[in-house]
Amino acid sequence: MLPLVSSGMVKKNHKYIFVIGGVMSGVGKGIATSSIAKILQNRGFEVNPIKVDPYLNVDAGTMNPTEHGEAFVLDSGLETDQDMGNYERFLNKSLRNENYMTSGMVYLSVLTRERNLGYGGKCVEAVPHVRDEIVKRIQDSAYLNGSTISVIEVGGTVGDFQNALFIDAARVLKLKHPNDVIFVLVSYLPIPNKIGEMKTKPTQSAVRSLNSYGVQPDFIIARSEVPLDKKRKEKIGISCSVQPDRVISAPDIESIYEVPLNFEKDKFAEELMELLHIKGKKNPREIKEWQSFVTKLKHSRDEVNIAIVGKYFDTGDFVLSDAYISVIEAIKFSAYSLNKKPVLTWINAKHFEGKDVALKVKELSKYNGVIVPGGFGESGIEGKIAAISFARKNKIPYFGLCYGMQLMVVEYARNVLGLKEANTTEINKKSKYPVIDIMPEQKKLLAEKQYGASMRLGAYKAILKNNTIARSAYQKGEISERHRHRYEVNPEYIAKIEDAGLTFSGRSPDGRLMEIAELPQDEHPFFLGTQFHPEFLARPLAPHPLFTAFIKASIKKGKRVK
Repeated sequence: MLPLVSSGMVKKNHKYIFVIGGVMSGVGKGIATSSIAKILQNRGFEVNPIKVDPYLNVDAGTMNPTEHGEAFVLDSGLETDQDMGNYERFLNKSLRNENYMTSGMVYLSVLTRERNLGYGGKCVEAVPHVRDEIVKRIQDSAYLNGSTISVIEVGGTVGDFQNALFIDAARVLKLKHPNDVIFVLVSYLPIPNKIGEMKTKPTQSAVRSLNSYGVQPDFIIARSEVPLDKKRKEKIGISCSVQPDRVISAPDIESIYEVPLNFEKDKFAEELMELLHIKGKKNPREIKEWQSFVTKLKHSRDEVNIAIVGKYFDTGDFVLSDAYISVIEAIKFSAYSLNKKPVLTWINAKHFEGKDVALKVKELSKYNGVIVPGGFGESGIEGKIAAISFARKNKIPYFGLCYGMQLMVVEYARNVLGLKEANTTEINKKSKYPVIDIMPEQKKLLAEKQYGASMRLGAYKAILKNNTIARSAYQKGEISERHRHRYEVNPEYIAKIEDAGLTFSGRSPDGRLMEIAELPQDEHPFFLGTQFHPEFLARPLAPHPLFTAFIKASIKKGKRVK
């Protein structure tokens, strides 16, 4: 009888699926995890996705988005890896803190316990103490979420030094619950240009590396440019001790949202349930709804052209999909729900700075709508303000997200109120007219350089004003949205700004914080900004109402141009 390795809460007969990467990173491990969770959810199971990141950061909040991608914020305010956003979008559910884990979290917990004599004077080591803390967290997450199945994505690639303890934790859990734990390896099969033949050897090496941890994969998801043929499935099966029908072909596809449908075609869910000794019933309605969404995604032809004016663009186009992934997906969901194909153009805000700004900014006339997304710092700020001003004056639908709303207020204060030196104190701490400022209680934290604790994070309620775009879009008077910012509209200027015509249509329940700003529709078709990040709650089958309202206005603008 193996000893209990966790003092946490254990859910009886809970099933665990560990998804581990092989050969190289970036081949879709997160999407594979999301899709496995989705097809099992379609069988009626309550699925609990968990993301494990091996880095020592306690959360993702302080990492550069151009290097690590977007920091996705949960209702609780926890800043997480962008894969958590994929999980929420695929499953159409909000996740808890227990669904996310980093090495930093684990070590911090172990060291805090050691400092409090929680180990009774023992020598605290990576094995067993850190490993057992990982097991405990996985089991606690299953228990607290009330789920039937946990799908755990282990960040990194097999063979990495950083994720070894997480794989070992999975091995120990398998030893304790042999009928309840399975392993899925997401590997890559290259097709070298000069050879023209799909190669299985890297995957064989990845499996052997995984075997060295005492772990044998039960399934191999074979990523490649083209589908696997029967011969290679058999070759991988024999070489890697995996049944050929458990080698799942995962070729490159047009959209990540096709992956669950491809898994359905391969009867992947049935294979998983057989190995886990569980029975579920397929929900045809849910699968049909997902199929309908994918069909619209693939076959919508009527375009709506959206310009995204932002930063984080200097390092190349490949970065954009990671740094702004939730914004991109939110636009897609709303556009496809209206049978429109979104065409996104990325414009570096710096382009609208320097010489000939008035001439350059006229480029925005050819777009149906303009978005200024969130961000931090002063880079490209004047360019963003120039874009916002042009959109306002020329009645181009404009949607500002977080920083995009703050700069919308700055632009309005400068050009309508006549406060030419208006600014945010994030850019100019000595601004003559600080229309955007940090809250007093946060200034102390910043002074102490506690940057990770100085933001308003997570879900906050807001009350919507009647007869506004926001109220019409949401179709309700109270909302809850996720935040990630330090600065707010300065209360000293709220009355002056509203007297000049800009309406704060969403406010905190106590009326102190401005959540949504907009111009009346009889003055502008759609000029609206949110202090929060609506993109975090946009889902494929539940597009966000503000993004949908923006796309509708953009479509109308296109018709006027024609």
